[in-house]
Amino acid sequence: MQYSEAIAFLFDVAPLFQNIGGGAYKEGLSNTLALDEYFGHPHCAYQTIHVSGTNGKGSVSHTLAAILQSAGYRVGLYTSPHLVDFRERIRVNGQMIPEQRVVDFVTELKASPFAERLEGGFSFFELTTALAFLYFKEQQVDIAIIEVGLGGRLDCTNIITPILSVITNISFDHTQFLGHTLEQIAREKAGIIKQGIPVVIGETGGHDAVRQVFLDKALEMGAPITFADEQVLQPIDVEPELKGLCQQKNTATILTAINALFPLSPEAIREGFAHVCSLTGLMGRWQKLQAHPTVVCDTGHNPAGLQYIATQLNTIINAQHSKGKGQLRIVLGMAGDKDVRNSLSLLPQQATYYFTQASVRRAMPAAEIAELGHKLGLEGQPYPSVDQAYSAALTDADESDFIFVGGSSFVVADLLRLLHF
Repeated sequence: MQYSEAIAFLFDVAPLFQNIGGGAYKEGLSNTLALDEYFGHPHCAYQTIHVSGTNGKGSVSHTLAAILQSAGYRVGLYTSPHLVDFRERIRVNGQMIPEQRVVDFVTELKASPFAERLEGGFSFFELTTALAFLYFKEQQVDIAIIEVGLGGRLDCTNIITPILSVITNISFDHTQFLGHTLEQIAREKAGIIKQGIPVVIGETGGHDAVRQVFLDKALEMGAPITFADEQVLQPIDVEPELKGLCQQKNTATILTAINALFPLSPEAIREGFAHVCSLTGLMGRWQKLQAHPTVVCDTGHNPAGLQYIATQLNTIINAQHSKGKGQLRIVLGMAGDKDVRNSLSLLPQQATYYFTQASVRRAMPAAEIAELGHKLGLEGQPYPSVDQAYSAALTDADESDFIFVGGSSFVVADLLRLLHF
């Protein structure tokens, strides 16, 4: 079996949530527990840190991994979704899982007692989680950072007993699964809080009811709880590699999490923040792709994430106006199951838009997002692919312009593939 065949099997037999949405979601832990027992409970062979939250959990997970690597630990990192290559999801000290290991895993699955149940019986994420846990054991990692896929309480990563739980923040996303109020969503995320295990909450957004959800769950579980946005933290005294405005909140979450762990040197912390992308392979977080014109992409895809991006883009507009040159051009696409109207309403009107759609079934058609954008005062034209939209923006731009590409992880993924990242 070739790697391409193994990946096709995983994608076709157990479709990706990132491609088809809710049809790929399987609630509950029974499948994961069965796989875990079959493979000999591999996650018990190393320590883990569990990271949940609506936004920022990828940046937090990667930065924690980078810091621990810099401190000399052998670190597993399990995140989702991937942008270009499936193997981005499973890394050890920044190196992606080898193609052959993926092939061997699929071959073993096909010969396992689960063979007849594979088609439609397991989700893509359940199988991928089993592979990650097993690979980390084989690689004899000291510690693994495990990012929740969706929610927390019923996410298949929730079979682990970590040394620390981290919940970055709570906002509206995946409401069809997690609930339609912030308190309901918080309860699902709080499901990763374990008996006696410390938990760090990144931010509650000033919502007392959300804060109380976490306090109640921590009390029930006897888990020491710390709120990062209530801590007085020492600055990291280094230029962080991640530049987006949202990283200010993430930094507080990371530093509070570090304080809750075993002692780590200031040098390791600075090194992790300064070189997180090169150490872990992180992409798509306010990532600068070129200069003259400047091109930046970001995977923020819901109102809470896009609020930070909109603030940053408005700052760029003001800076350009003060210099009397340079325009903002935005290549934008979104998934149709997101809160598209509210997201668009946050974005600046003083920009030229190139509305587009990513190459996944969940993408909102470019013409539809353009029509909705026009009603909200966002001027631009629809393009049927990210390639065409980005090419048009580049053609129109001069050297002093700023091009932003985003609105969806899928849009960023298409762009990075186009640019051969």
